Amino acid sequence: MLLVSGTAFSSHQRPVVKTALIRPYFLYFWPMQSFEELSKKFSAHFDRSHFPEQPASLYEPNNYFLSLGGKRFRPVLCLMANELLGEIHPDAWHVATAIELFHNFTLIHDDIMDKAPLRRGQPTVHSKYNEPTAILAGDVMLVKAYDYITKLGPEFIPRILTLFNKTAAEVCEGQQYDMDFELRDNVSYEEYLHMITLKTSVLLAASLQMGGILGGGSLGNLALLYEAGKKIGLAFQMQDDYLDAFGDPEKFGKQPGGDILSNKKTFLLIQALEVANAAQKQELRDLLNGNAADKVARVLQLYRDCKIDEWAIAQKDLFLNDALRYIEEIAVLAKRKQPLKDLALLLVKRDY
Repeated sequence: MLLVSGTAFSSHQRPVVKTALIRPYFLYFWPMQSFEELSKKFSAHFDRSHFPEQPASLYEPNNYFLSLGGKRFRPVLCLMANELLGEIHPDAWHVATAIELFHNFTLIHDDIMDKAPLRRGQPTVHSKYNEPTAILAGDVMLVKAYDYITKLGPEFIPRILTLFNKTAAEVCEGQQYDMDFELRDNVSYEEYLHMITLKTSVLLAASLQMGGILGGGSLGNLALLYEAGKKIGLAFQMQDDYLDAFGDPEKFGKQPGGDILSNKKTFLLIQALEVANAAQKQELRDLLNGNAADKVARVLQLYRDCKIDEWAIAQKDLFLNDALRYIEEIAVLAKRKQPLKDLALLLVKRDY
């Protein structure tokens, strides 16, 4: 039995504590869970069929794609932000599910646009089935994500739906910018940063903020959660680009230089083209326009000559430190913020 403001509550009840004076002490009664703990719980909640049986030709491809798994840290970020402010609200599981379904919708369509044959080492939906089916499968995945949002309490739907829609549009904008950049020889660092923010970071930011909304977070805390998510996303992408070029293939799971072979614009390439001297720029452009057998090795050497490897590590740490600073400023007990800090460090310092 728990006593708060003179009222008794059983261990199964969640009291609504509105006063700022009482709430911090009350939070001691709700221990925070680690990313690993919440990830296991979310997987147990999520790993089931979200679709009807018929037509099987439409829904089986989605079940197949979801069975491939994934990191699923976006929905877990939502749960962690919600728990940061108290006990996890039941509606947080609906929002987390919607976030994961939306993310997988974007992956199905991204694979079509990129003509990617594999995802997580397995055939993509459009290559296993066909492109029209993959388009429809992605579409109905998005519809199902919205279906979970309709399950929320009416007090949450307007704010969550507004943020969800804003984020969905921004992710599409980021993907379009990414495709536009493929047709351009010159893309500035600022343009690329804006694209990655839209394509990657805003979904992490929204995941944290939606969890905070469900937890009754103040406007200040919600803003800090959002900014922390954006910076985590940028640091995560920087680390991804770095590992593709300089990662240990035994840990990263693939040979370095995949982005180089496909001439993909990354943080590393954009920065190299900005800081290289005239001769280095010409050599880099010649390598990008050709298919030399030693293309990866020569591009990597140019990156090292321009100290791009050192720059990437330093820039990633700047993004990470910004994220940790925003988390530190969130007005909750210090010990409750540690799991979120640990996750940020895990995502950014990983070598796989």
